[in-house]
Amino acid sequence: LHSIAKATPKVTFPSPTVVHFRGGREMIDATAYPEMDAFYADLARVYQQEISDLAAAGCRYIQIDEVNLAYLCDPALREQVRGIGEDPATLPRTYAQLINAAVATKPAEMTVCMHLCRGNFQSAWVAEGGYDPVAEILFNEINVDGYFLEYDTPRAGGFAPLRFVPKGKTVVLGLVTTKSGTLETADAIKRRIDEAAKYVPLEQLALSPQCGFSSTVHGNNIAVEDQRRKLALVVETAAEVWG
Repeated sequence: LHSIAKATPKVTFPSPTVVHFRGGREMIDATAYPEMDAFYADLARVYQQEISDLAAAGCRYIQIDEVNLAYLCDPALREQVRGIGEDPATLPRTYAQLINAAVATKPAEMTVCMHLCRGNFQSAWVAEGGYDPVAEILFNEINVDGYFLEYDTPRAGGFAPLRFVPKGKTVVLGLVTTKSGTLETADAIKRRIDEAAKYVPLEQLALSPQCGFSSTVHGNNIAVEDQRRKLALVVETAAEVWG
């Protein structure tokens, strides 16, 4: 990959939380793991090994795709979490500790970012709700360098939760939707960047599409040429805002 890349290659993979979130304690063998601490420790170790292998191959930038913390912003999904015997108020901290353990042995020069969205399969979505329920833990208790945040529709709420972002971390605003070919305008994007900058300094902000244009092999309901136009818009707008 390094031999053909003109920029720093990024490797993305699902957050370790996905192994727990979809089923909770009942989906984890109680004979193998009578105590959940041992399960989380083993899961983190597997991720440490994968990250170590990536680092050995020359990878210096990884992205954790963390949908579950975004799902925990949705009141309906929080009720579902109670249904699997978990407390949606305490689960974010459990997940923060798991993610921190997973990246604990990464090389110092490796950048780690986290992407949060509320579903993107074939232009659909699963959850809604602002980042408020998880913001303090998300931004202050998880050891990553930056966050790619869904912000292309009102489903993601407002920018106020960004007030918890500490110095030294980057927030990439996903203001350009990947779900349809409707092209945003640079002026509208700039206005939203200005709104976000009321809560976190402009120099800590960046711009990107909301998610990938194809979360699975099925793709989204958007033409390739529309994808190109959106990526060009992101690059041009970012250059105008940040130089």
